[in-house]
Amino acid sequence: MYRIPRYKIMLVREGSHPSEVKSISSPADAFTLLRTYLAGSDREHFVAVLVDTKNKVIGINTVSVGALNTAVVHPREVFKPAILCNAASVLLAHNHPSGDATPSEDDKAMTQRLCDAGTILGITVLDHIIIGEDGYFSFKAQGLI
Repeated sequence: MYRIPRYKIMLVREGSHPSEVKSISSPADAFTLLRTYLAGSDREHFVAVLVDTKNKVIGINTVSVGALNTAVVHPREVFKPAILCNAASVLLAHNHPSGDATPSEDDKAMTQRLCDAGTILGITVLDHIIIGEDGYFSFKAQGLI
């Protein structure tokens, strides 16, 4: 007789991050929350900020740590923690170690793919913020989401 494995899914808190921001109501709030979280990174980090129905931050998950100018991001890995946390929405963000927050064509295509996946799952992508040395780029503020 074959024995089928049983699995238990668990969400594990790794720690906490001090922040003045409790909820996300604008791209500036997202930047304030994430600038210290991503500060000093010499490689690209892609994160998902998980939020509830009132846009209160539930947590932050580092989805991928990449190279100098790229990070591998798959919808499955972005939305897995959102599903486990019962998040209503996610705010996506990554840093550009070069300091230039201008999105690449790959950034634009990835954002669209993640928005499409979120729609299918019923988890709204609020925005995608790119953190640069002197500021940020918001896909939502630029009408790209």
